[in-house]
Amino acid sequence: MDNRKQGGPILNGLPSQVPDIDPEETEEWLASLDGLIDEGGRSRARYVMLRMLERSREKQIGVPSLTATDYVNTIGPENEPWFPGDEEVERRYRRWNRWNAAMLVHRAQRPGVEVGGHISTYASSATLYEVGLNHFFRGKDHPGGGDHIFYQGHASPGMYARAYLEGRMGADDLDGFRQQQSHQIDGKPAGLPSYPHPHQLPDFWEHPTVSMGVGPVNAIAQAQFDKYLQNRGIKDTSQQQTWAFLGDGEFDEPESRGMLHVAAFEELDNLNFVINCNLQRLDGPVRGNGKIIQELEAYFRGAGWNVIKVVWGREWDALLGKDRDGALVNLMNATPDGDYQTYKGESGGFVRDNFFGRDPRTKAMVEDYSDERIWNLKRGGHDYRKVFAAYKAAMEHTGQPTVVLVKTVKGYSLGPHFEARNATHQMKKMTIDDLKLARDHFQIPISDKDLEADPKLPPYYHPGQDAPEIKYLQERRQALGGHSPERRGTHIDLKLPSDKAFDAGKRGSGKQTIATTMGFVRVLKDLMRDKEFGKRIVPIIPDEARTFGMDSFFPTAKIYNPHGQNYISVDRDLFLAYKEATDGQLLHMGINELGATAALTAAGTSYATHGEPMIPFYIFYSMFGFQRSGDFFWAAGDQMARGFVLGATAGRTTLVAEGLQHGDGHSHLLASTYPSVVSYDPAYTYEIARIVRDGIHRMYDPDDERDPNVLYYLTMYNEPMVQPPEPEGLDVDGVLKGMYLLAKGPDNDGPKVQLMASGVGVPWVLEAQQLLADDWGVSADVWSVTSWTELRRDGLDAEDARLLDPDADARVPYVTQKMSEVDGPVVATSDFMRAVPDQIRQYVPSHFTSLGTDGYAISDTRPAARRYYHVDGASVVTQALISLADTGAISIDKAAEAAKKYQLDDVRAGISGSTEGAGA
Repeated sequence: MDNRKQGGPILNGLPSQVPDIDPEETEEWLASLDGLIDEGGRSRARYVMLRMLERSREKQIGVPSLTATDYVNTIGPENEPWFPGDEEVERRYRRWNRWNAAMLVHRAQRPGVEVGGHISTYASSATLYEVGLNHFFRGKDHPGGGDHIFYQGHASPGMYARAYLEGRMGADDLDGFRQQQSHQIDGKPAGLPSYPHPHQLPDFWEHPTVSMGVGPVNAIAQAQFDKYLQNRGIKDTSQQQTWAFLGDGEFDEPESRGMLHVAAFEELDNLNFVINCNLQRLDGPVRGNGKIIQELEAYFRGAGWNVIKVVWGREWDALLGKDRDGALVNLMNATPDGDYQTYKGESGGFVRDNFFGRDPRTKAMVEDYSDERIWNLKRGGHDYRKVFAAYKAAMEHTGQPTVVLVKTVKGYSLGPHFEARNATHQMKKMTIDDLKLARDHFQIPISDKDLEADPKLPPYYHPGQDAPEIKYLQERRQALGGHSPERRGTHIDLKLPSDKAFDAGKRGSGKQTIATTMGFVRVLKDLMRDKEFGKRIVPIIPDEARTFGMDSFFPTAKIYNPHGQNYISVDRDLFLAYKEATDGQLLHMGINELGATAALTAAGTSYATHGEPMIPFYIFYSMFGFQRSGDFFWAAGDQMARGFVLGATAGRTTLVAEGLQHGDGHSHLLASTYPSVVSYDPAYTYEIARIVRDGIHRMYDPDDERDPNVLYYLTMYNEPMVQPPEPEGLDVDGVLKGMYLLAKGPDNDGPKVQLMASGVGVPWVLEAQQLLADDWGVSADVWSVTSWTELRRDGLDAEDARLLDPDADARVPYVTQKMSEVDGPVVATSDFMRAVPDQIRQYVPSHFTSLGTDGYAISDTRPAARRYYHVDGASVVTQALISLADTGAISIDKAAEAAKKYQLDDVRAGISGSTEGAGA
């Protein structure tokens, strides 16, 4: 039998292997249920059973969870708390805010601007925000710390409009919506970004959300990180809450649902999702043939969340109170979302005929209702008291995260052309009739004359800062700790590590062969030992700590788990035993790059969200970073995160045993498109030590004048080699700028060539340097290129400066300076595709050729793969000879002879690199 057809809520099944220890008592209970059904009917019996299940859950008996309940409010009117505010006053300025938000978007469509915008999302969710802003959302000055509010991206006009009422913005500011550079006040750009973009409005927005799925994941990570700070003793976050405002259509994104289990497992009762269920996504219904609220309720309950539904407004209470036989509830349960959307696009008479009229019992319930009264049967998301009750219950619930599912109308209050229309998300202009209808509905004291004077620029409304409503609004925010949204970049002083803390990277590895990944781990380990700075480090790992050599952190730093370790570890007797603890330092996210990137964002923005600088070091398979979770790195940049991103097992020929989906030959190309990512491809551990030190100082040294809001991306490899000690007189400035001369060629009076390489490619060109000298009498200088991207950015900056001031002395790019001081053509290579070194092509003044690993990765040995892509030592030699021939220094015959000598067409002849530790 299909339980779904019976209307019952339990879809989990019943235990089948539990013995009945008292059959007689069981029969008495079953007989009681039979009697209840006979006397009270099925509806009464079902109600009593639901209450029994509810009580059993309160007593923590452990019965199967309810995955779906009736399509009614979770909190009945008899259980609603007293409302502490002045609802009429709050309603008045909520109307003003709705008007101003709509006018902000409408005015942005004036001739010569027409930059777009969204009116309908905020119209549907204004009540949801105002209840929170008036009674729940704590600002930065609250004694318990401010709450984290993830405002829904498309609702941003409402937040700007409220800032206008609060006196934080003026009308001129609102008129700069989506004109960040062209709209200027006092000669300076003063426009507002389209969505919550902290990077573009850094004193206002705190969390970026508009890329669908980013908000839910980052909100969970933020709530998790607050608990992490609390459990590690960094900061008392016990009173801070995270609220995420999301759309029902947004939950079609896999990312939106992908971290729900983490919130439930870690019992993040400081986390509240508010899902605005206006039943519409961007083009039409979310679930026209189904019920998105019911679907989400089942999904969240199944994931272990506390679910509160706010479906109907107070106008429905009387009708539901008269629904003795459950006819109305049954009708509510059976009606699909597509019909509910249509009802709000029609009239009260249409609802009478097509909703209530479907059952004679429900039709009779509204016989004495006028069409207008039926039309005013509101949805729960537009009822202040219903929303207040839900938020209060969410705040008071412990042991679980809470999701509040709120039913609203998209485009609510904007008139018949907007409300519940499929195209409402794209609608951004209002006709003069629309303006008058909205003006009348919101009771805005603006005359027809004022509207008709210029329908493209209808006025905003503000009653003046001395109006009692505005004073009330300000008092509410003052009581809650200040304005929201608000971002503050101030933080406590951070004592930076001494230079000695980086000595491990500078010493080299002696005779031992280690990969740069292991070299980095040694650097990080010493940093974590620093008495003051070490506790600020947050190592973040998806699930590859052993691959990266970080298992040595397990027994010392320990893995963070809010529940501690309640089992006997199988490797407890080993030196590197797996150890979890409530105050663990490592954030081990499991196989979850998305969640790890969100954790990076939460930790990397702690300097602003908490005033507590924390330094994340997120290490992962380089293939799974900017390719797999790049959207979240972009959001991290928007939120001005600071920290380190370590792309381990990098390169297309270095992790070759793993094959096509693991061979990273392009992450540096992807990373180069992120303005706030500073990318490095270091060859040696001493380079890593220098780069990490520079990054820490850039982020938190008050005397460093560079932009601190950056992520340093370092690629590291799993190929063991002897790590040399830092050379005497190392060109540290060159290391940090992107290149330095590593090994000058022999003085043999032969032709000159310049070999440039990054990362694991440096040993290949050192091999080529030797072959060129021994076999061909060519002198090759070897340059270690630590960052192709930073060299390119330096060149672009020089070009931009000259474009703006052509008469000034042109600044010469760094790479141009260096290459102008040497002779011979340039051959550049790396373990990445040609487009990575090609970034500097236009700034190299001499003949330039690149080699690279273009194409999909293959599974083979390192030497074979490098010969396959023609990036190995012999291939570099041959290309160098070709370049010398092309510049007239030698005959092309030499290059042909080299190709034949080294058997470039035979992958089995390759010798560059080892086979040790190639797989992972």
